[in-house]
Amino acid sequence: MASIMTNASALTALQSLNATQKNLDTTQARISTGYRVSQASDNAAYWSIATTMRSDNQAMSTVSDALGLGASKVDTAYTGMDSAITTINQIQQKLTASYGQTDAAKEKTQVEIAALQAQLKGYADGATFSGTNMLSVNSGATATTAADVKVVSAFNRSSAGAVSISTIDVNVESIKLYEAGTAATSKGILDANRLGTTGAETATAQNATAGNAVVAGDTYSVATLKIFDTATGKGFGDDQIAQMMTVVDAALKDMTTAATKLGAAKSSIDLQKTFTSSLMDSIDRGVGQLVDADMNKESTRLQALQVQQQLGVQALSIANGSSQSILSLFRG
Repeated sequence: MASIMTNASALTALQSLNATQKNLDTTQARISTGYRVSQASDNAAYWSIATTMRSDNQAMSTVSDALGLGASKVDTAYTGMDSAITTINQIQQKLTASYGQTDAAKEKTQVEIAALQAQLKGYADGATFSGTNMLSVNSGATATTAADVKVVSAFNRSSAGAVSISTIDVNVESIKLYEAGTAATSKGILDANRLGTTGAETATAQNATAGNAVVAGDTYSVATLKIFDTATGKGFGDDQIAQMMTVVDAALKDMTTAATKLGAAKSSIDLQKTFTSSLMDSIDRGVGQLVDADMNKESTRLQALQVQQQLGVQALSIANGSSQSILSLFRG
């Protein structure tokens, strides 16, 4: 039936053209943004997952920066510890050389030992990075132990959506060389009092007297030990120097253990940093699979839709033209 009130063919062609235009707009948006899912209306579930994972990746980027900062702190402490180990070996050599020396010779050697002790303190004080020093510590007037250095190592999200932070902890109490805190239970490796007999740390100080016989319980500190007492003008005896060597050797063993701990911490931080970088890349790939547009597919689809659009326009033109044929029925 031909009608001038309702053109069913034109309506059908118009609906088809509108649908093609809508699909064309969607495809062009995907090509322009590069995303198949760029907003929640495209796919609410995928958009939500992608948004959360992108947020987590940004947090992991901050974690990666924190790991780099932590690695620098540990590396600085290790450098200071390594230099201190070299210097304490030199002190051990001076003590060995002073064994059997005259008091006059010990006085000269003491000058060298004092210079090396000052160098040890300088290494410890200088091993500071971003305000953190693990070798020369001041725990304050109330803390009994040095606080651990915590390095943020991971940003975690549980299956329930709860977030948490993991850290790599460096036990400063076991590696500190000097402790200035007045309430600290134990001093540092170098300024602690050690028994001359075993080199073990002790809380009770019993300073030896230059030139006297060895007394049970005599203590020495690497930071302050001396082989010549300028106040009395006397040198320490060979038995006392032997005890000093025992104390220095014990301190050297503790410093070697501390350096090992710092090296292990640095290794853990480096491994975690590599893992974090790989995890971020993995998340990026996963998000991309959810929301990224396949440009090859979209390009092909765009060409097909453009052809459909042209055909739709022609179909609508033909449908509109059919109404003109009605006029021929009224021509004489």
